[in-house]
Amino acid sequence: MLVLTLLFISNPKTIIFIIFVLVLFFGAKRIPELFKGIGQGVREFKDASNEPQRPNYQAPTAPQQPGYHPNQYAG
Repeated sequence: MLVLTLLFISNPKTIIFIIFVLVLFFGAKRIPELFKGIGQGVREFKDASNEPQRPNYQAPTAPQQPGYHPNQYAG
């Protein structure tokens, strides 16, 4: 998403400013980890959307009547 945003910005000063703000907020060591996490999330989303749709439920079965035991109710 950030890459697409940067592609549409024609002013180099704006791009430099955005990169400076990113480094300021996240630090130089944290930015690669951040983009790696974003990439993994996008990859997992694509993999999940490409899987065939499987139903997550089972068809309901007919309820079973409890058995009647005459000795159980006799007092």
